Amino acid sequence: MYASIKSFASSFFVTGDPLIYGADVSIGLTTIAILFVLFYFKKWGWLWREWLTTVDHKKIGMMYLIASLLMLFRGGVDALLMRAQLAMPNVHFLQAEHYNEVFTTHGTIMILFMAMPMMFSLFNMVVPLQIGARDVAYPYLNAVSFWLFLFGAMLFNISFVIGGSPDAGWLSYPPLSEMSHSPGVGQNFYIWGIQISGIGSLATGINFIVTILKMRAPGMKLMKMPMFSWSVLSSSIIIIFAFPILTVTLALLFIDRFLGGHLFTMDGGGNPMMYVNLIWMWGHPEVYIVVLPAFGIFSEIVATFSRKRIFGYKSMVFALMSISILSFFTWVHHFFTMGAGADVNVFFAIATMAIGIPTGAKVFNWLFTMFRGRIRLDQPMMWTLAFIPCFVVGGATGVMLAVAPADYQYHNSYFLIAHFHQVLIGGVVFGYLAGIYYWWPKLFGFKLNERLGKWAFWLWNIGFYVCFMPQYALGFMGMTRRVYTYGWDLGWGPLNLVSTIGAFLMGIGFVFQVWQILYSVKYGERDTTGDPWNGRTLEWSIPSPPPMYNFAVVPYAGERDSFWEEKERRNFEPAPPVPIEQLEAIHMPKNSGVPFIFSACWFVAGFGFVFDWLWMAILGMVGVGVTLLVRSFQYDTDYYVPVEEVIETEVAAGRAI
Repeated sequence: MYASIKSFASSFFVTGDPLIYGADVSIGLTTIAILFVLFYFKKWGWLWREWLTTVDHKKIGMMYLIASLLMLFRGGVDALLMRAQLAMPNVHFLQAEHYNEVFTTHGTIMILFMAMPMMFSLFNMVVPLQIGARDVAYPYLNAVSFWLFLFGAMLFNISFVIGGSPDAGWLSYPPLSEMSHSPGVGQNFYIWGIQISGIGSLATGINFIVTILKMRAPGMKLMKMPMFSWSVLSSSIIIIFAFPILTVTLALLFIDRFLGGHLFTMDGGGNPMMYVNLIWMWGHPEVYIVVLPAFGIFSEIVATFSRKRIFGYKSMVFALMSISILSFFTWVHHFFTMGAGADVNVFFAIATMAIGIPTGAKVFNWLFTMFRGRIRLDQPMMWTLAFIPCFVVGGATGVMLAVAPADYQYHNSYFLIAHFHQVLIGGVVFGYLAGIYYWWPKLFGFKLNERLGKWAFWLWNIGFYVCFMPQYALGFMGMTRRVYTYGWDLGWGPLNLVSTIGAFLMGIGFVFQVWQILYSVKYGERDTTGDPWNGRTLEWSIPSPPPMYNFAVVPYAGERDSFWEEKERRNFEPAPPVPIEQLEAIHMPKNSGVPFIFSACWFVAGFGFVFDWLWMAILGMVGVGVTLLVRSFQYDTDYYVPVEEVIETEVAAGRAI
C-alpha cells in the first residue's frame, strides 16, 4: 500500500528541482495565509456575496486586473530564470528540460493569461462607462467568461508543481507536442488550460460586440463613439473569428494525443505544417487582438493630456477596422522558410507590409494631436510618450521581417525575439499600464503615487532597451531562439549579460509598481470630483468609484467627446445636481453562483482529461451539464434598485438635490 502511494506521488508531483520545492513551499504558505484571513475575519460570506457570485462588470474587471498582475509576476519570474541561465556561457543554473518548460510557460502565460485578462479588465472597467451603459449586454455571460479564464489559467499553472509543465514551446508545434515527443501530462495541461480559458475569451468578444452595438447612450452614433470603444469593437471582431480556429486546432491535437488520430504526424499520413498554419491563423490575429485596445488607450490619453480632440478621428476608425481585416492575411510571414513557393511568400509579404500602413498612420495621428497642445506629463502620458519611439522601432523591424528573402536570415533568430518583445512590451504592456494609470482613479477612487510611479517608469523603460536592443545584435551574430547554453567561443556572452541586467531592471520596476499600489491604497490622492484628469468622455461624468448602476440618469451623447463639450458650454463650472424628481428605480441583474460552479466543473473535467482519468472527466462534464440545466430554469434573474437607494447614493456623492 505504502509503495503504491509512493509510486503514485512520485509521478503525480514534480520532484528533483530545488526551484520546484521552493514553489511548493510558497504555494502552501500562501494558501494557509489566505485561509487564515478568511476564517479569522469571517469573510467567507463576504467573499461569496461580493465577488464569487458578482455579475457587476466593474468588479469582474477588477478581478481580471488582479489575475493579470499575478500572471505578469509568474511570467516575469520565468523570464528572469531564462535570462539568468543565458547571462554567461556554459551556465547550468537550470536543467535543460526545466529550461524548455520555462520558456514554454513564459510565452503562454504572457500572451494568454497576462495580456488577454489585462485587456479584458480594461474592457470591463471602461467600455460600459464610456458608452453610457449601466452594464454589459450579458452580465451573466461576462461572469462565465471570467471564471472560465481563471480556472483555465489555474489548470495551466498547477502543471509547474503537479504532473510537469509543457515543454514543446508556447505554440506547441508537432511532433514536439505529440505523444512520441511529449508522453507526459504537461502537454495535456497546455491543451485544456488554454481550451477552457479560450471559451471565456470567445464569449467576451461576443459580449462586447453586442454591448457596443446595442447599448450606447442615446445620441451616440458609431462615429461619435470614443476611440477606446472603437478599438474594443475591432479587437472583439477579431476574437470571434480567430478563437474558434484555436479551439479547433487544440481539439485536433487532443485527438492526436488521446485517440491516435495522426492528423499532424508524418508517419501516420498527417502533416505537421497543417498545425503550424492553423495555429498561426489564430496566432497572428492574436497579436492585433491585444495591441488594438492599446491603440485606443493611447488615443484617449493623448487627447485628454493635450487638451485637444484626437486628430483624424475618421482615419483612426478606418485604420482600426482595416487592421482587423488585414490581420487574417499575414500569418504565413511566421514561416516563410516553409517552402510554400515564391507566389505564396510574395502575397503574405505584401499583406504584412500593407498592414503597417494603417498602423503607422495612427502614430502620426497621435503626434498631430499633441502638436500645439497643452501637454501634461502625468503618468498615463509618460507611458504613452515612451510607447511611440519603442513602437516605431518595433514596426520598422517588423517590416524587415516582412521581406521574405531577408526573413530566411532572421528566421528563428534573436532578432525575431527582440522584435516580438519590442512590439508586445512596448506596445501592449506599455499601453495597458498607461490605461491602468489613467482609469485607476475612476475605478478605485484614488490616484497612484507619482513619485513611485516615475521610479517604476524609468526602471521599466531603461531596463527594456538594455534588455532587448542587444538581442537584435545577437540575432545578427547567429544566436537562435530556444538556445539553452552556449560556448565562450561564439562571442555572445557580453551582450547576453547586458540583456540579463536589463531584464532584472524591468523586474525591479514591477516591484516599484506593486509598492506604488500598496502605498497608494492608504496614502494616494483621493478623487473627489470624478474627473481627476479633466477628461473628455462619459466615464468622467460620474463619481469615483462609480455606483453599482453607473449612471443614475442615462446621459445623452449627441456629440463626439460629449462630456468635454458639455463642460465647455458651462465654462468648466461643476455640473448642477440632478433634481431627485428625475431619479427612478433602476433595473439591474442579480448575482449568481452558477458561473463560478459551472467553471469549476470545467476545471474538474479538464483535470480528468489531463491525467486520462475518464471518471473525473465525465464527472466534471456532468457538472457542466447540470449547471447549464439549472441556469435554463432560472427566471428570477434581475431586480430593481429602489429609488430611495438611488437618491441616497446620488445625494451622498453630491450629484442630486
